Amino acid sequence: MSTAAPGVTEVELAIGGMTCASCAARIERKLNHMDGVTATVNYATEKAKVAYAGEVTVPDLIATVEATGYTAREPEPPRTAQEEAPPETADELKPLRERLITAVVLAVPVVAMAMIPALQFEYWQWLSLTLAAPVVTYAAWPFHRAAWTNARHGAATMDTLISVGTAAAFLWSLWALFLGSAGTPGMTHPFELTIARSDGAANIYLEAAAGVTAFILAGRYFEARSKRKAGAALRALMELGAKDVTVLRDGTEVRVPVAELKTGDRFLVRPGEKIATDGTVVEGASAVDASMLTGESVPAEVGVGDSVTGATVNAGGRLVVEATRVGADTQLARMAKLVEDAQNGKAAAQRLADRISGVFVPVVIALALGTLGFWLGNGAGLTAAFTAAVAVLIIACPCALGLATPTALLVGTGRGAQLGILIKGPEVLESTRKADTVVLDKTGTVTTGRMTLLAVHTADGTDSGEALRLAGALENASEHPIARAVAAGAAERTGALPVPEDFAGIPGLGVRGVVDGHAVLVGREKLLGAGDPPLGRGRERGRAIELPARLKEAKAAAEAAGRTAIAVAWDGEARAVLEVADAVKDTSAEAVRRLRALGLRPVLLTGDNRAVAEAVAREVGIDEVIAEVLPEDKAEVVRRLQAEGRTVAMVGDGVNDAAALAQADLGLAMGTGTDAAIEAGDLTLVRGDLRAAADAIRLSRRTLGTIKSNLFWAFAYNVAALPLAAAGLLNPMIAGAAMAFSSVFVVSNSLRLRGFRAAG
Repeated sequence: MSTAAPGVTEVELAIGGMTCASCAARIERKLNHMDGVTATVNYATEKAKVAYAGEVTVPDLIATVEATGYTAREPEPPRTAQEEAPPETADELKPLRERLITAVVLAVPVVAMAMIPALQFEYWQWLSLTLAAPVVTYAAWPFHRAAWTNARHGAATMDTLISVGTAAAFLWSLWALFLGSAGTPGMTHPFELTIARSDGAANIYLEAAAGVTAFILAGRYFEARSKRKAGAALRALMELGAKDVTVLRDGTEVRVPVAELKTGDRFLVRPGEKIATDGTVVEGASAVDASMLTGESVPAEVGVGDSVTGATVNAGGRLVVEATRVGADTQLARMAKLVEDAQNGKAAAQRLADRISGVFVPVVIALALGTLGFWLGNGAGLTAAFTAAVAVLIIACPCALGLATPTALLVGTGRGAQLGILIKGPEVLESTRKADTVVLDKTGTVTTGRMTLLAVHTADGTDSGEALRLAGALENASEHPIARAVAAGAAERTGALPVPEDFAGIPGLGVRGVVDGHAVLVGREKLLGAGDPPLGRGRERGRAIELPARLKEAKAAAEAAGRTAIAVAWDGEARAVLEVADAVKDTSAEAVRRLRALGLRPVLLTGDNRAVAEAVAREVGIDEVIAEVLPEDKAEVVRRLQAEGRTVAMVGDGVNDAAALAQADLGLAMGTGTDAAIEAGDLTLVRGDLRAAADAIRLSRRTLGTIKSNLFWAFAYNVAALPLAAAGLLNPMIAGAAMAFSSVFVVSNSLRLRGFRAAG
């Protein structure tokens, strides 16, 4: 709970019992009708974010939700890695999975017997009843319960249509079997497509009741599986930090869990370890790799008095840090809160079927009642009137509707997985069609995310291979990320590197040592001002070294392009300047062209300095650059673009991108990035290739188009048959054939997605 403004309090409620997006809309309306309350309910995360003022209390809010027919409670805080989930919540999908398995196993033979006359043995109808009964009662129970809840509150959703349709089909079949002539031994549903009025006494619709239940349960199960991951971004962020820490107490090193760390404690961070919490360096100097959190590609040099952030990595020397913020106050915890707020604040994606059902369900129910009244008023008799009314409900319960979204999603996601594109759920697809702006994180997305040796500039008379060999040998003894880049580049271009005879690291400046008898300096230009190192103990250090004009120009040009320039000198002379930077991926420029071709406007977003960002943008063909953005402000940049009326897609890979990915209308996470980014995104690009982002958007748009055409035809067959049902002319074979044909069409239409190809 937090205070958002004077007199206004914010609370988050966990909502239970929602079965579709219209449930979320209903709860939202009820809460917003309360005085002083502003609420947003997210069906995907099953949470309500509520701001309230005045005399309203949290129990009042919970009571309102419960009066609407759902459950509400204040959610538990996110669990850390050490905390195990209670056993009863270990697998919340188990009940739904059990109902689905029951429905599929029992419904398949029921549908087969009804549709294939050769399988209709003497008492087949009674076996169908035995198999269908558990499907319509036990497996379909969530639909019946939701329909009852909706009815009590004067609402109708797809659950209402499914419940009424399946119940009508089942109850009519019971009447026909026990009181009509359908239970007669040897009764068959012949394969004939005739239009004739009957009293319905010999008609059973068990395959409709069982088939619809099984198909729609399958859709709900796959949707629930994707929804279950909604909180995984928060868990990934919570698990990113260090788990335990070496605290200095009374001069003794004590290893304790991070949760026991208090403000003011001093703790030790060895090279390669994660910094346990936000703090200030009180001893030592090092380079800290904060790229996952800040997006800065160059590791930051830190010394006494500098601030460091929890979850960043100590890439160099030993540090002693005094904790300044712990627990929920740390930057990592604040970023986790940003991700959660962005997820909850995202407009609830209305499923297409629910939007249609908002109109379709009441119309069908009114039509069924109108049909009943019309035939009773025209003296057709109670049996014939009920036959026509029930036929309207049965034909309106679209079997193919249960297949429309899941089959297209299944084929589309399967094809995407083959191409290295993971689509999380149907809610994602609508955003891909509307997106007009794509925000690209720089580090690790447009660039490799690793420091790389890009160029070597040498003084007159100096061999570049020799300069690389000597510099690489010395840097190979250092753990600094820039040094590792120089060493790797030198080894790749010159082969095996010699071992230095003498070596010393100068914090914040570079390294000095002796290689093959040469006194070598590698580092910032300032290091050269201190002179070359001695060739043995006890000797005086040489004079200060200056860069010649040619190398000064190379250094200035490199820095203007946002690269790190490293000076190399030996034997008292400056011999070379090396350029190191986070290299642009070979495929990024082509990826930007493809994104533009899809109608998207690219924007480069980074925490790096403007010179670096603009150099990268020029190289890949991006005009709009937003640089020097703090990690917690990236989501705010996305919100600002959205406020300008843009629909924003965001591509990122780091923890610092997680909140922005969640805030964006469409989040695309690079699979080579952090778990937090991957879980916060809507689409995951398994390859670290930005071209996959364009393919992902194309595939998602194609899948959405397939779902829409599936929904159209799923309804079209049923709507076309409604007049026949209302006229009492619909026999079971036509109803079954229409249902089967629409289902076959939906499946075959979805299978066309298997032919999707990646561009180029």
